Amino acid sequence: MESNKVIYKSVSIDTETIFYRKAGKESSPTILLLHGFPSSSHMFRELIPILAHDYHVIAPDLIGFGESSHRSHKEFEYTFDNLAYYINLFIQQLSLNKFALYVFDYGAPVGFRLAMANPEKITGIISQNGNAYEEGLSEGWNPIMKYWKERTAENRNALLSFLTAETTQWQYTYGVDNVELVSPDGYNSDQFFLNREGSDDIQLDLFGDYKNNVALYPDFQKYFRTYQPPLLAVWGKNDPFFLPEGAEAYKKDIPNALIKLYDTGHFALETHLNEISIEILSFLQNIYRKEF
Repeated sequence: MESNKVIYKSVSIDTETIFYRKAGKESSPTILLLHGFPSSSHMFRELIPILAHDYHVIAPDLIGFGESSHRSHKEFEYTFDNLAYYINLFIQQLSLNKFALYVFDYGAPVGFRLAMANPEKITGIISQNGNAYEEGLSEGWNPIMKYWKERTAENRNALLSFLTAETTQWQYTYGVDNVELVSPDGYNSDQFFLNREGSDDIQLDLFGDYKNNVALYPDFQKYFRTYQPPLLAVWGKNDPFFLPEGAEAYKKDIPNALIKLYDTGHFALETHLNEISIEILSFLQNIYRKEF
């Protein structure tokens, strides 16, 4: 089997199932890809084969997303602490002892919790619109912040607009110069899973819990200062939720961080896969001192 061929697997952890995509030789350095809202590992469908030529690539679906467990919010506590807890068990079950992290959107608070709990395992971090600084939060967060302050049914229900097909497509196309570069496969796949019974409450619970990520920003930043992980930020600068200031802010704590801004939106891989993959491969080459 070709080493860059993607295979699809699931593992059982406690009462949950985590689906993941896997490619590359297990003897190669490992890259763990963590997706965000409202996506799944499907967002990495074109990046994985590129990385898998030289790396062992693992991309799980977070619980509540994609093909992983999707239990009712009454049966499972949908918090970022809990999502990270299961990803930590996931890396233990797969015996991932050293790996680079690629974090996007929700994948950032999950991945940074993982890094703080396992600093010895992290060889580097690639943050693609994965925020860890308050200056990176745009006004697009205002309705969600309102819910943080006043946990009323009215404020919660107002967030349902984030879960519509129109908004999902908008997340993919906002800030994109040529929307014909954006495949409908991404937003249609995301919306398929968002439309499942119970998904509304899962996502609203996570919107409400995101305030705990912001509260942890100082801890994430302390981790950066303490361990100085090699970091590459590849950022769609027209992101309606995470501003480019959030990318630049990494240099406050990791002075050698590499910051690359692209003229695109939130889902930067959809339009700038080639440019971003070149930066990632160069970054990883420097980390692992490989000769290609």
